Amino acid sequence: MVEVAVTGIGLISALGHSLEATWQHLLAGSSGIKLRQPFAELPPRPLAQLGPLPADFQTLTAKALQAALTDAGLVPPLSHCGVVIGSSRAHQGRWEQLAHPNHHQLDSWLETLPHMAAIHTARIVGTTGPVLAPMAACATGIWALFRGWELLQTGECQQVITGAVEAPITPLTLAGFAKMGALATTGCYPFDIHREGLALGEGGAIFILENAALAKQRGAKIYGKILGFGLTNDALHGNYSDPEGKSAKLAIKQCLAISHLAPTDIHYIHAHGTSTQLNDKFEADIIQQIFPHGVPVSSTKGATGHTLGASGALGAAFSFMALQQQILPPCVGLNTPEFDLDFIIKPRTCQSENSLIFSFGFGGQNAVLAIGR
Repeated sequence: MVEVAVTGIGLISALGHSLEATWQHLLAGSSGIKLRQPFAELPPRPLAQLGPLPADFQTLTAKALQAALTDAGLVPPLSHCGVVIGSSRAHQGRWEQLAHPNHHQLDSWLETLPHMAAIHTARIVGTTGPVLAPMAACATGIWALFRGWELLQTGECQQVITGAVEAPITPLTLAGFAKMGALATTGCYPFDIHREGLALGEGGAIFILENAALAKQRGAKIYGKILGFGLTNDALHGNYSDPEGKSAKLAIKQCLAISHLAPTDIHYIHAHGTSTQLNDKFEADIIQQIFPHGVPVSSTKGATGHTLGASGALGAAFSFMALQQQILPPCVGLNTPEFDLDFIIKPRTCQSENSLIFSFGFGGQNAVLAIGR
């Protein structure tokens, strides 16, 4: 099996417009969630916006990409590099604008197709290698990392640009989640007894993956390595998970097996932690069953908001920073835990070697990533 190293990370969130800024604000317990009303026809909601207006998806992708390339010390053209950029909403905001009766600029609509962020990335870096654009609801970010890892395992590529980006603050997305009763009204409080729902957030995280041997040859900075994945599907319902968690638990066990790890080898879990009633209980029950010995847990959505398809990618970025700096990030917004888990309330120094990142998406998409120092 090829050892896969992460040599660059580009991250943008409402908490900070760079990986380092976001990380420092996260450790300080800050939150990028504020009460906003981006659309006059909809009521104000707690949202994690990058600025006063909803973000442009393509611009957000390009900024995260450039940050990742700079961080990895890579300069285009990268003619044989693979590209895997995922999103669950992609250009939906632009599509909603195009559908408006007063909008007449339809000449560039092909540039808004769901896979165009990946194509645009390929153009920027000048690659003619494989280009993929996975979509798997809130599991998209980890799914994209898996597909990038897979291109390295098969030998198709020696370098891959991968990750996920989301600009989900659109009228349809807000109205849809509101109709479900899933949106918060005051803030995001993962695993808290007073949690009330999710807060949508804008952001993205893009990674440079490389064959570790070649990365070392070029003297690249290495955040850590990707150990393995678990990917399953409930095949049950469109918007809630199997309450027994059979497929989700299988994804965790698959990930541990592929990574040659036991539950006791895991030193940190970055939980999905959406702050909804059902998800947090479902996830806490699973963690208690598979890790009864106790493992530190936090969700960062109380700081960044729920970036939907990009959330697993942001979680992976934070988890690599935690491994590199040996500091576990806090579960911002959690004041009174409902569940008996080892929640990280304040930043915690640690001796951590291996971490898991969870993502559980609509349609019963379960994705788990294992990383190591």
